[in-house]
Amino acid sequence: MTTVIVLGGCGAVGSNAVKTLVNTDVFSEVVIGDFNVEKAEQMAAELGLKVSARKFDAMNAQSCEDAMAGCDLVLNCVGPFYSTVKTILTAAIKSGINYVDICDDPDVTLEILGMDEDAKKAGITALIGMGASPGITNLLAKLAADDFLDETDTINIFHTHGGEPFEGEGVIGHRFHCMSIDIPMYLDGELRTVRYFEEDGVALRQTFDFPLIGKDIPLYPYPHPEQLTLPRYIKVKNVTNKGSVLPIEYYQLTSEVCRMGLTSKEPIEVKGQGVVPYDFAVSFIKNERERILKKTGFGAQRGAMSIVVQGKKNGEYLEFRIHTYSSSQALGEGTGIPAAAGAIMMQQGQVAGEGVLPPEGCIKPMEFIEVYRPLVEIADSDIGKSGESSILIEQVDAGGNVTNLEF
Repeated sequence: MTTVIVLGGCGAVGSNAVKTLVNTDVFSEVVIGDFNVEKAEQMAAELGLKVSARKFDAMNAQSCEDAMAGCDLVLNCVGPFYSTVKTILTAAIKSGINYVDICDDPDVTLEILGMDEDAKKAGITALIGMGASPGITNLLAKLAADDFLDETDTINIFHTHGGEPFEGEGVIGHRFHCMSIDIPMYLDGELRTVRYFEEDGVALRQTFDFPLIGKDIPLYPYPHPEQLTLPRYIKVKNVTNKGSVLPIEYYQLTSEVCRMGLTSKEPIEVKGQGVVPYDFAVSFIKNERERILKKTGFGAQRGAMSIVVQGKKNGEYLEFRIHTYSSSQALGEGTGIPAAAGAIMMQQGQVAGEGVLPPEGCIKPMEFIEVYRPLVEIADSDIGKSGESSILIEQVDAGGNVTNLEF
């Protein structure tokens, strides 16, 4: 009997991880761990005998340990990670259980990397940031640097998505967080920080053409962990990360609400009543999202990532653009499926080493792709969208000539 517990298993990402794991025979039991145990039980009943539910509180250490008891692996999908991941990872280390997460907050990533010795002493492997970005982006960047180039100069990561069936407070709050903190960028061989609304952050804004998704998509500096971890494993001068959410009008509204300071959690008096600006902002953005989706005729959810790696091969400049895109999947599937793939690889012994490790530090990129691709095909088939998700590699030489590579 092998058991995996998916913490936050009722959420947009966690639910897709659960459904993906249920469709494989790697685990004999999949446990949905969630604060909303009624929803978890309903979901478990719908998915079959292999699935069960447990209530847990991500902010309570004992609750986390109790939820993990008897499990072989923990898959943590509980955001925002800057407030939850240390408690959950500490519980996994104390319990001696291997661990996978999708942590995409750079500030706390540095803190949990600092738990490496504790994890080694416990004899466990903690694979962190195993989602889309970070996750797939790390592994495709490593693939290009190790297999396609002799020297790597720059890794630029671009991503966009939109149209998910729903977005909860955690997702919106995470965007506020991303727009408010110091954003790490690895520039000219040094880790630096920029601010989203200040001159150094504005200077990094650009547009990018995503296959299938659209051209001239606006992108903004994004505080993800790739800029922190990739230079530890790849000799490189620059690593940047930029992204946005579609429709772009929706993302720009979120940005403007944040810029105006409406993300404060300190109550203010409005007509004799205490109002928390953050609570208003989240509710307002949720309502406006639905209006904008209808007004723009956005249609089905979709998403894309592009990893652009520049360097030299045999002394000549080469650039590789690795695009992943889908017209049927976005944030939930795009992050939940690679997280499930990481859990499968952990259980199958395809994650090397002990301690706290990012994907590029413990997974072979091609082995990941061999596990990941069938899971995407199954997910597409389940929703009648077979063939809508793809990986495309473009090679660009010094003259700007583009060659599509087989993959």
